[in-house]
Amino acid sequence: MISFTKMQGIGNDFVMIDALSDGLPKGDLAELSRKMNDRRFGIGGDGLIFLEKGEKAPFKMRMFNPDGSESEMCGNGIRCFARLLKAHGHIAADSFDCETGAGILTLNLIGNKVRVDMGLARLSRGEIPMSGLADEQFIDRPVDDLYRGTAVSMGNPHLVIFVDDVSSVKLEEIGPKLEHHPLFPRRTNVHFVQVIDRKTLKMRTWERGAGITLACGTGACSVAVSAFLNGHSERSVQVQLPGGNLEIEYLESGKVMMTGPAETVFEGEWVLN
Repeated sequence: MISFTKMQGIGNDFVMIDALSDGLPKGDLAELSRKMNDRRFGIGGDGLIFLEKGEKAPFKMRMFNPDGSESEMCGNGIRCFARLLKAHGHIAADSFDCETGAGILTLNLIGNKVRVDMGLARLSRGEIPMSGLADEQFIDRPVDDLYRGTAVSMGNPHLVIFVDDVSSVKLEEIGPKLEHHPLFPRRTNVHFVQVIDRKTLKMRTWERGAGITLACGTGACSVAVSAFLNGHSERSVQVQLPGGNLEIEYLESGKVMMTGPAETVFEGEWVLN
C-alpha cells in the first residue's frame, strides 16, 4: 500500500507521495506515475510528485508526468508541495527553500496561497534548450508557416504563441505537433495567449507529457515574460487559465515571482498490484 494525497492548484491536479515520512516506493517510478495518473484505471492526475529530502536545500520536489517522463519543474505542483509539507508537519516556518530540477527556489506560504520565487527566466536557445545558436534568443520568431512564437525556460521549456482568440485554437490538434517540433530536442510545453489588456492575459496550454491541462504555473510565468518582451504587457500581470488565475511578476532582475492557491482534494491508499 502507498499512502497518497490528491491536491490541485487552479485545476492542475497531482498525486502527492510523502517520501519524507514513508520513503520512496519500490520499483519503477515512471511506471507508477503512468498507472496512478491514469484517469480511468488509476487515481487520475497531471503528475506524480514526491516530497523528498534535498541535497542542496532542506527539501526536494521530484515530479513525473502522466506518460512517465520526469519533469524538471512544475509551478502549480510546487505550491501543492509547499502546502503538503506544512500540513504534514515537516516545516514550522512559512518560508523555506526547495530543490528542484530547475534549481533551488524559495517558497512563502500566505494563507491558502503560496508565493514562489521561480528564479530567472532563461531566454537563450542553449538554456531552453532549442536547436540553433546556443546564445541566440527566440523572441517573436517564425515557428512554422502559421505561427510566430517566443521561447522561454523556467527550468523547463515553453513555447508561447499570441493569438487574437485562444478559444478558437484547436489545441488538441496543434499541441502535440508543436510539443514535438524539431526546434525542441527535449520537446516543449505549448501555450496560446490572448492579450486582454496590459495587465491581463488569457492562456490555454498543451503540456509536455500530459496534454491539455487546466493550468500550468511555469507556463504562466513564461507567458508573462513573453508578453513583456513582446511589448504586450506590464511586468506585473494576472494570467487567466481555465482552472483559475495566477499573479505573475517579471522583475527587472530577470526573476519571476508567482502567487496562487493550492489545496488538498482527498487522501487515500494505492494498492500495489
